[in-house]
Amino acid sequence: MKQLIITSDDFGLSSGVNRAVEQGWKNGLLTCASIMPGGGAFNEAVVIARRNPGLQVGLHLTLVQGRAVLPPDAIPALVDDEGNFSDNPVTTGMRYFFDRGIYCQLKREIEAQIVRVRDAGIPLTHIDGHLNIHLHPTVFRILAELMPRFGITTFRLAQERLAENLRYDRERLFGKRLESLIFRFLTDNARPELDRLGVRYASEVKGVLNSGRMTEEYILNIIGGVQDGLTEIYFHPGILPDAEISRRMPDYRHQEELAAITSPLVRERLRELRMSVQNYRGEVKC
Repeated sequence: MKQLIITSDDFGLSSGVNRAVEQGWKNGLLTCASIMPGGGAFNEAVVIARRNPGLQVGLHLTLVQGRAVLPPDAIPALVDDEGNFSDNPVTTGMRYFFDRGIYCQLKREIEAQIVRVRDAGIPLTHIDGHLNIHLHPTVFRILAELMPRFGITTFRLAQERLAENLRYDRERLFGKRLESLIFRFLTDNARPELDRLGVRYASEVKGVLNSGRMTEEYILNIIGGVQDGLTEIYFHPGILPDAEISRRMPDYRHQEELAAITSPLVRERLRELRMSVQNYRGEVKC
């Protein structure tokens, strides 16, 4: 049995993302959205989630290229005076790993992000992360402690078959190979603890290596190679003009990704392949 979860990241980042999420849920194949608690349009995202209760919402943990939930004086080692995390994922990742003095601040901020979503009345069931920061060893150690406490039962492992991706998209060869190695290591590090905790995860996640370029053509190419079991495909849909997503992700094809989620051709191809589209709760959409 082949089962697909279709997720939108960056819910709450901006109004353009929020409108795309609602459109993808109502008119397309979207089953889940991952919300950014510090996003500028978080409150609007909460309203959308409440009026679309069938849309499953998870946490898009943000500890880089985004805004914190706690005030700057509570986590001074993590953010600038305006509460913004660093935009550099490499140096940030190294600091989170080697600087043991910031561990308690990280834990406070991660818990605060979970609590902000929960207190908004949204029952969190899954966790992923902006730039997959949730798989960082230090961050994952904290999440492994917090997930049971908050009843979070599913988690994104960023594992994607490189050879399958390169069959259809030969861009960024070096970058994809490097990312594949890094995420394989991070996934192998996290999987045993998830198994011990009984936290569920998809067997493969598509969107890791083609982030921002999950177009209709690409999706039509890759879905035939989806393996048995549970697969997550994640997108970054958006409706332009939107200054925030254009500033942060100028090369992403936001509107093309929304078109892929709402594509009749993709829906028909899934029907031909007899793939079910569902959320992490197992509720089937089509």
